[in-house]
Amino acid sequence: MSDTNHSADHSLAYPEPPASQLWHRHGPRPRRLTPEQQRRNREVLLLAQRRPRPTTTAEAA
Repeated sequence: MSDTNHSADHSLAYPEPPASQLWHRHGPRPRRLTPEQQRRNREVLLLAQRRPRPTTTAEAA
């Protein structure tokens, strides 16, 4: 029998640190967007999707 499975449990020198406090949400729920904010977000998204992305060429660099 091999103990490779048992020794693998101790492969880390230090235990994993606890999760950051920022990882967990403790507090009031975020506010809902107003219809005006939702409309503006949709417009900006459509504009960003329509606009061609700038291309870089090796000659320009």
